[in-house]
Amino acid sequence: MRTRSAVSIAGALLFAMAGVAPVQAQVDAEAARALAKRNDCFKCHAIDKTKKGPAYNRVAARLRTKPDGVEVIVEHITSGRMVQLQDGSDEKHPIIDTRDPDELGNLARWILSL
Repeated sequence: MRTRSAVSIAGALLFAMAGVAPVQAQVDAEAARALAKRNDCFKCHAIDKTKKGPAYNRVAARLRTKPDGVEVIVEHITSGRMVQLQDGSDEKHPIIDTRDPDELGNLARWILSL
């Protein structure tokens, strides 16, 4: 009986770890940075400091635990909606130059990994 319980627990842990590992492994940081650079994202955002827009690590801290974090970021960078800047002014957020869901998802997952 103990062996069966131990095997069940080990199987559950492996299953849980398998569900987490692929998301982390799927982030291509180099491609995400290149896409962000190509779209001038670093003009308003930095990884660890506030510029015209919030730091990416601050965005990640707010959204990383939300189940729809990737979708929230993708919607934000593709919709052109109004955003409030750090100085209190409003402007339309630039729309990223790709519609490729893999590229958009990779960028969002990279931001969430910070």
